Amino acid sequence: MIKFSLLACTAWLLLTAAIGFQTREEKVRNDRKKVEADKLWIYNDLAKGYVEARKSGKPMLVVFRCIPCVECVKLDDDLVDKDPRVRPLLDKFVCVRIVSANGLDLSTFQFDTDQSFSVFLLNADGTVYGRFGTRSHRTLWTDDVSVEGLARTLEGALTLHQGYPANKADLAGKRGPEPEFKSPEKYPMLAGKYGSELDYSGSVVKSCIHCHQVGDAQRDWYRERGGPLPERVLFPYPHPKAIGLILDPHEKALVTRVAPNTPAARAGFRSGDSLLKLEGQPLLSIADVQWALQHASPDGAVVKAEIRRGGRTVPVSLKLPKGWRHSDDISWRASSWGYRRMVTGGMLLVDTEEEKRKALGLSSGDMALTVQHLGEFSPHDTAKRAGFQKGDVLVSFDGKTNLTRETDVMAYGLTECKSDATVPVTVVRGGAKVHLNLPMRR
Repeated sequence: MIKFSLLACTAWLLLTAAIGFQTREEKVRNDRKKVEADKLWIYNDLAKGYVEARKSGKPMLVVFRCIPCVECVKLDDDLVDKDPRVRPLLDKFVCVRIVSANGLDLSTFQFDTDQSFSVFLLNADGTVYGRFGTRSHRTLWTDDVSVEGLARTLEGALTLHQGYPANKADLAGKRGPEPEFKSPEKYPMLAGKYGSELDYSGSVVKSCIHCHQVGDAQRDWYRERGGPLPERVLFPYPHPKAIGLILDPHEKALVTRVAPNTPAARAGFRSGDSLLKLEGQPLLSIADVQWALQHASPDGAVVKAEIRRGGRTVPVSLKLPKGWRHSDDISWRASSWGYRRMVTGGMLLVDTEEEKRKALGLSSGDMALTVQHLGEFSPHDTAKRAGFQKGDVLVSFDGKTNLTRETDVMAYGLTECKSDATVPVTVVRGGAKVHLNLPMRR
């Protein structure tokens, strides 16, 4: 018995080790086998999904998920493994699983490319009912998405589908303007390196365009043209927190709290309000709120909202002040690594702890960003070569002392500094101020 147990234990350890040390290539190919064997999902074939949706009369559920992705794996496993709250709803959709952005129709599928799990709900004619998938932290996701929230979104999409096409006019705003390029591989940064399909005869991983690469290519296209990044590109898909709305991830768009002295507070939003529409668009999730904010009118304009409060539908006017997008945080995004190369020379900056601030004679409101990480290798080693050190505390950037977040530094550098400029930076090191010059990069 002991010998048998030891053999069984050894076999289990070898099996789990083999699973745990799968190459990325193996994970991608095994994921395809798993999904296709389940037979619920159409794997990486949108054209087939449209055909099946037209034939069946069902709405489409299209999930974009990069493989493998640690940040979203728990939510995705709950979805694929048939969570009891979601599984009955999936049978009412034509479900399509997309694992790469190769050949993607960017006129239809526009979303926050820094997300690693994005869902589209569509009609077979391409009309978008809504989106699901929000993220505002590198690894934590429970404040933004949940399986319960996904179920609410699916239920809402089914309701919209039942009312289609009578409600088609309300859904027009769910599609965005024409993109710069029709599909990702046509962006200059990606052209010639990737095809319109994954290469299963060779290396799938090397042939894959990841979602974040689409955003990188868009930003590179603007950057190479020499002008500043547009705010809608630099601060894409603003989180509702940027305007003071804290929403419940377990519901479609339910307000749990309104931050004081914010646009939402000034507009009169209250805890317990259910957001029904923004700019006439029905809302199915936090991602739908982000979509409406992304395409809101310019600074100073008024966004029209409809909310449910105390059993009544109440109109609310939300004024977006100049620079409102800058209240959002972009430091968690995958794209921020590109910004660090361009602006901070490869430095990762974090807020300085209060105790250290006091030791340096700095108040809580002063600019004090500590260099937590310093890039060692090109092209992220500009700051190192300029003399910056890990542990330095930035107290001035280009003469500005009010850039209190890493996000503020990146935004300032990308909108106010030329890509070939050299910026004076003051740091505190060993209790003394040190003046350095930091070159910007494209």
